[in-house]
Amino acid sequence: MSDSQERADLLESLRSARRFLLHTVQGLGDDQARMRTTASELCLGGLVKHVAAVERRWADFIVEGTSAMAGDVSNYEEYARGFQLLEGESLAGVVADYQEVAARTDQLVADLPDLDVSHPLPEAPWFAPGATRSARRVFQHIVAETSQHAGHADIIRESLDGQKTMG
Repeated sequence: MSDSQERADLLESLRSARRFLLHTVQGLGDDQARMRTTASELCLGGLVKHVAAVERRWADFIVEGTSAMAGDVSNYEEYARGFQLLEGESLAGVVADYQEVAARTDQLVADLPDLDVSHPLPEAPWFAPGATRSARRVFQHIVAETSQHAGHADIIRESLDGQKTMG
């Protein structure tokens, strides 16, 4: 596969996963986007906010290296707020932020000189000691993360008002 075809495939996969996620929030107001409709703590606005934050952080990792992943993960309450659409936040605002993050990531896919550029991952219980990630693998991870949360969002939206992304 050529480098240009690989990049085109990555971009299409990213855009497709994002399209499914954003479809689930179309036509919702802020109050609906904050609602928990399942046993989970997740809400639609919070999922969009979380996916944007994760994508931003991984894109920073590609550009800046390991230091972009630094942070204190021991504060669960702060971490949980990343999955909530808080008072003072709007669905339109988190969607706009997500679209900016997505545009930056797409530009990175297109312009990065080498998809094999890699950095060590920080020490964390969910990373193997001494593990590294290439830009290619990071982009694949963003696709997987977005797709997983698009599925969560679809269930939440169906529970909210019956809308389904597919089917």
